[in-house]
Amino acid sequence: MTARPANTYQAHLLRLLRDSGRSSRAELGERIQLSRSKLAVEIDRLLETGLVATDGFAASRGGRRSHSVRLAPGLRFLGVDIGATSIDVAVTNGELEVLGHLNDSTDVKNGPVAVFEQVLAMAEKLKESGLVEGFDGVGVGVPGPVRFPEGVPVAPPIMPGWDGFPVREALSQEFGCSVMVDNDVNLMGLGEQHAGVARSVADFLCVKIGTGIGCGIIVGGQVYRGVTGCAGDIGHIQVDPQGRLCACGNRGCLEAHFSGAALARDAEEAARSGRSAHLAVRLEASGRLTSADLAAAAAAGDPVALDMVRTGGERVGQVIAGLVSFFNPGMVVIGGGVTGLGHTLLASVRSQVYRRSLPLATGNLPIVLGELGGMAGVIGATRLISDHLFSPA
Repeated sequence: MTARPANTYQAHLLRLLRDSGRSSRAELGERIQLSRSKLAVEIDRLLETGLVATDGFAASRGGRRSHSVRLAPGLRFLGVDIGATSIDVAVTNGELEVLGHLNDSTDVKNGPVAVFEQVLAMAEKLKESGLVEGFDGVGVGVPGPVRFPEGVPVAPPIMPGWDGFPVREALSQEFGCSVMVDNDVNLMGLGEQHAGVARSVADFLCVKIGTGIGCGIIVGGQVYRGVTGCAGDIGHIQVDPQGRLCACGNRGCLEAHFSGAALARDAEEAARSGRSAHLAVRLEASGRLTSADLAAAAAAGDPVALDMVRTGGERVGQVIAGLVSFFNPGMVVIGGGVTGLGHTLLASVRSQVYRRSLPLATGNLPIVLGELGGMAGVIGATRLISDHLFSPA
């Protein structure tokens, strides 16, 4: 995609068509509040660039029927969501409808070169499937702090070898198109806002509990990244001054006690010590445990597993309660791999937040699990790159 909108009116039209799909000129005019003649000029210019296309006649509203328009049907965006242990890659059309999706295991500790070789191979598979010939833009999420304007990870605690790696520049050269890079939890928040549980909420928190823990902050429908891009790094808020040593070098961080890695370690300790017969059986069968094993044990009523989930949920709730009192969001969305712990975790988090935060902040506050699961990040990634490309150059 070489063309970009020439002004804010065209940018607004492109985003309306992305979010609402095929629309008549009259409908677009009402939403953007442009005169009929000015609207016609801007749409005609977009038609000339190839960013939009006509799509038949709209339903009659009295008088002459107008043509409908839509985003160019050939637009293709690639969303890449890199986690600590997995990669999701998806291709969408201009309306961000997922046309194809691939998932593969990885180890982010292998470094950026090895991980991006996987990403490129997965993108090539999507091309070979016939879904896409090339990409008009690529959005990428990584599980660590990102200096957003440059698309560069900065000292990510669980990503050795990634500090300062020019992700945006390197992938732009590989794909031959614009690339935008952000922290993975910010993209999860964008995904849930675009197509998930937060569609009607402008101000909310999106908490991801996976190998690490982070929080996307959405203010007025936009991601708030802070001055240097590390806003929302709640995994390194201290919950126990005498607690465990964290990967960041500090002690007692939330992430050191209730991330997926911490839960796996605790589950294995409970199995080996004989405190949990259920976890011991699963450890013997597979040789290692994950948060999914803990979830299965808790669902089976194992008291040790249930206690671990409740204790962890209380710690998460303690941190979220402080965020709610400070930010006063309209919703808290919880996602990530550890959400397989389900409603036991959710009940524990809710209990802490509703008990610790002011009634005015929590009286109508939904605390919910995300709707999109593993698709939230890739949809958010395509939302990020489309926001960029549907802005004036």
